[in-house]
Amino acid sequence: MSDTKNESTPLENLDQWEEFLETATYPEPEHKKKDDYRNYDDPARDCVKEFYRLNHKYQTFDFVMKKHEEILGPNKVRKKMTVIQAIELLDTLVDDSDPDIELPQIQHLLQTSESIRTRGYEDWFVLTGLIHDLGKLLCLEGEPQWAVVGDTFPVGCQYSDKIVYPEFFEANPDADDSRYNTRLGVYKEGCGLRNVDMSWGHDEFMYRLVKDYLPDPALYMIRYHSFYAWHREGQYEYLLDDHDRAMLPWVKRFNPFDLYTKCPVAPVWSELKPYYEDLIAKYLPKTLMW
Repeated sequence: MSDTKNESTPLENLDQWEEFLETATYPEPEHKKKDDYRNYDDPARDCVKEFYRLNHKYQTFDFVMKKHEEILGPNKVRKKMTVIQAIELLDTLVDDSDPDIELPQIQHLLQTSESIRTRGYEDWFVLTGLIHDLGKLLCLEGEPQWAVVGDTFPVGCQYSDKIVYPEFFEANPDADDSRYNTRLGVYKEGCGLRNVDMSWGHDEFMYRLVKDYLPDPALYMIRYHSFYAWHREGQYEYLLDDHDRAMLPWVKRFNPFDLYTKCPVAPVWSELKPYYEDLIAKYLPKTLMW
């Protein structure tokens, strides 16, 4: 296997990053003792550690700007798809090297959205649960795993030491660049997250697709659900504005559904599909340009 291949796919599958968050980084309080919190030394997590090393090394300010131009810019060749088609396409994202992963990608989306629905939340909240991870389709376009999933963080300013494996930022050239390595970097105090460039991944990609259609709380959930340094660690307060602070409770409300939802009986997509087709049609256009 080539070095390029290794650097593109350090994880055996994308679920390994999410399992790491659920069990080692942000476990449910009743399931983990405090002394187990952030125990990263398990050899079974070596591939996750390598994933973070690559993510922190390569997610520079210039890299993010390049991705904005490549993937969000006017020259990008886009594919017109319905959200249903996107969900079913994401369900093909399977890694044959890991025979122990039995749940298809669609189950995380359905378990998240159905858990939100059974608790009586607004229908746009339910829709957010269904679509929040559809940006992972970037993997099917050949993007490296570390540029699709992973904790997100601001680029263009000093990295927080509360980000998982902060020591790996030492290999990031921005850490030695005086333009980017100060507390504010290229930003102004209280500028608001809308004016802050985040590390590139599925969160930002999906946000850009639906930003004109959903309520602000839904957009914050989609755009910042992987920004754990903010909504779980309380970092980057100096970049926030009042609107960010007003939206934070919504992101916090969404997070347990994203991380901890495991339905005892797997939702059946064929039975739920008509409901979600109607829900999608209520808020989103018939097709999106992916």
